[in-house]
Amino acid sequence: METLRVGVVVPRPPFNTMPDGGGLDIDLMTELVKKLGAAVEFVEYDSGAEVEGVFERLNAGAYDCVAAGTTVTPEREATARFLPPYLICGQALAVDTGRLPRVRSTADLQGLTIGVGRGGTGEPIAERLVAQGKAEAVRVYDHGGLQAALADLGTGGCDAVMALGPVLTELVKPIPGVDVVTRGLSTEHIAIGVGLDSQALLGRLTVAQAELEDDGTLQAIRRKWLGNPYTDQSLAVH
Repeated sequence: METLRVGVVVPRPPFNTMPDGGGLDIDLMTELVKKLGAAVEFVEYDSGAEVEGVFERLNAGAYDCVAAGTTVTPEREATARFLPPYLICGQALAVDTGRLPRVRSTADLQGLTIGVGRGGTGEPIAERLVAQGKAEAVRVYDHGGLQAALADLGTGGCDAVMALGPVLTELVKPIPGVDVVTRGLSTEHIAIGVGLDSQALLGRLTVAQAELEDDGTLQAIRRKWLGNPYTDQSLAVH
């Protein structure tokens, strides 16, 4: 039986909760390979390094595809081919609402420091806010260090954390006083990537994903992990 090797960035809840074994990407790829009549092997990529490295390893042959809750960007399209998005979401903002109760949106960030993950799609958005004079500075954390950024909210190490909505929503859950205050700060397409030379696999996975969408399986997976079968919660601006 064919085995599909899938690169997953860890840790990245709710896309995966490895090594626990669950997550949106884990469920999606498990169902996709069933459609292909194949088996699946998940290969972990430690996100302590920059997330772009997962695509470098894809083209080096470490994986057959990548399902890592990653946004399709022009830079990534130069290194991988992508299926249609299985999720549309955006950046969100979290603060310690006890320390900074006035911060409810990006309009309230003047004089404050935004924490972001290195190489993430929130980094250029935060840098643009600084360039426009709407925030004071950007503090960049290693990609796997968003928990450290969130811990810094209470001490003033940074004043707000910007990250992809579904990820930020999960990470703030166990932290008292830290809340996601605004969502939908961007519109990002989250998709599975294959190598540049993997046109046949791209076609097979695209058909299988369309079937999962059509028969309701993909909606059920999104509902399970995000609470909404069509988009993630970051588009429901609060």
